[in-house]
Amino acid sequence: MNIKTPTLDKVKFPKDLKNLDEKELKLLTTELRNEVIDAVSVTGGHLGAGLGVVELTIAIHRVFNTPNDKLIWDVGHQCYPHKILTGRRNKIRTIRQPNGLYGFTKRSESEYDPFGAAHSSTSISAGLGMAVARDLKKEKHKVICVIGDGAISAGMAYEAMNNAGSMNANLIVILNDNDMSIAPPVGAMSAYLSRLLSGKTFQSARSLAKQMAAMFPKRFKDVAAKAEGYMRGMVTGGTLFEELGFFYVGPVDGHNLNHLLPVLKNLRDSNWDGPVFLHVVTKKGYGYEPAEKSDDKYHGVGKFNVVTGEQVKSISKAPSYTKTFAKALIHKAKKDKKIVAVTAAMPSGTGLDLFGKAFPDRTYDVGIAEQHAVTFCAGLATRGMKPYAAIYSTFLQRAYDQVVHDVAIQSLPVRFAVDRAGQVGADGATHAGSFDLAYLCALPNFIIMAPSDENELIGCVSTSLEINDKPCAFRYPRGEGFGVKLHEDQDSWKIGKGRIVKEGSKVCILSLGTRLNEAIIASDALASYGLSTTVADARFAKPIDTKMITKLAKNHQILISVEEGSIGGFSAQVMSFLTKEGLLDNGLKFRPLFFPDIFVPHGKPEIQNDICGINARQITDCVLKALGLPTVSKESRETA
Repeated sequence: MNIKTPTLDKVKFPKDLKNLDEKELKLLTTELRNEVIDAVSVTGGHLGAGLGVVELTIAIHRVFNTPNDKLIWDVGHQCYPHKILTGRRNKIRTIRQPNGLYGFTKRSESEYDPFGAAHSSTSISAGLGMAVARDLKKEKHKVICVIGDGAISAGMAYEAMNNAGSMNANLIVILNDNDMSIAPPVGAMSAYLSRLLSGKTFQSARSLAKQMAAMFPKRFKDVAAKAEGYMRGMVTGGTLFEELGFFYVGPVDGHNLNHLLPVLKNLRDSNWDGPVFLHVVTKKGYGYEPAEKSDDKYHGVGKFNVVTGEQVKSISKAPSYTKTFAKALIHKAKKDKKIVAVTAAMPSGTGLDLFGKAFPDRTYDVGIAEQHAVTFCAGLATRGMKPYAAIYSTFLQRAYDQVVHDVAIQSLPVRFAVDRAGQVGADGATHAGSFDLAYLCALPNFIIMAPSDENELIGCVSTSLEINDKPCAFRYPRGEGFGVKLHEDQDSWKIGKGRIVKEGSKVCILSLGTRLNEAIIASDALASYGLSTTVADARFAKPIDTKMITKLAKNHQILISVEEGSIGGFSAQVMSFLTKEGLLDNGLKFRPLFFPDIFVPHGKPEIQNDICGINARQITDCVLKALGLPTVSKESRETA
């Protein structure tokens, strides 16, 4: 798309916004929005959220003195306009690409990103920390947190607001309400009231009233405070935030610069005696008709045609693991009315949108509240229900205490469907499922499975349904399966039992999860060296198949374990067993392959797995190196 951006071309950094007149600012909104649309049409990524905050982004950077004033975006996926205005326009078409811009805010990328975020609801806590640090260091700058109406549903946001209110902190929180979930439509009267309430005149009057009230008995002061709070609460709808100690302003039309700019200037210039809450109403996907009409407002898209909005979809060779899980659970739920499914604001991402269509009364989206989701499932389990908590690996980290305290210690049969296990591509380190094996394998009373393909995932669902005395989890990756034949009525597995896929005599590759295919490819490569190789599918990370592993250890010279996770997971279970049983005492060469001790940057999953050293080439080289033979390449020698 050949777009013309004469006004945007004048803006290299936020300071340039201050040189634009009112007419140019309005032209800039159109040009910036078109630039975002054009860039994402090339790279794919998050679109709707960014389109909804174009005016807000321009207004904040116009009014405040960033980067000296600290601007924190929550979650961060709406930051594409922000990146364009903060010196990164020349790289915007590299966003989410290997070695390109990160899809969220990132401290190491720009001084205009004071806090990195890709998980929600962190901005107010981080902003409060920055505000306190500012005051302790006797610095002079503002701290502005922009949080969405989805992110503010999480308990952490309210914990932070409660803390900020009790401290009377000098902090500005802007609610980007893009779902009309709190306020009615806004207009001229609302904008006028917001401008009035945020201005110096009202603040001076309010201050004078407080001084006068201080001369009267406490009962009079309390009544006066309540009168003011409820008066403004009835006008604006902000009573909840007032109760948390914030001065509420809004709602304001987030797509009208004539409304936004005066209010932001007032917030900048007034001497506040506590935190301020500005409620801004926007529309996700605003200004781009295909996004506005879409059910998810083009939240996350692949490459697309700008004119039609049609997304370029690759031809699917196999169903995704997510969809396979959903269909398997639906199949089981038709026969078992005790099955219920729970997600934390990710129904389509986890496949529970499909389950919800089939069983709306047994599907629960609890919002961005993973802690609540887990304990909610624990409560369901105490009453004989069979809850499935479908949560991304990286988001389940947020509820670890609940997994331990509310589920594992009580040995409650909650089933965890852990999506996005392993590397996840363009979303990068913040979304990678690197640690679930380590943090779940550490827990007593847990059964942990990992399917090697999409048909095996159906086996996980079948097996989990029969575990009624303790919790279990099964983890599976993002994306498509291998295209194997699916068996809807897959038999359940015997707990803690793996399987031999290929028999050999000298080398054994013990795989967990979807590395099995790479292990088979490696075994074929090793055959060309005359190395007879066994390939085994562990199926269980816990309990491990001790009988099978003992046999493999005794009958092979080399044992390689391979998994899609960090140190401390499956390989640690195997190594601990081998050591305790003395199975390493007779010369067995054991080599574990797992994720390296780094946060792997965003990129294509196959390249990420290369970096991790768990592809067929690195498995092959690991064996060759153990035998003192030349490896395939220098690069693989360094990663082996």
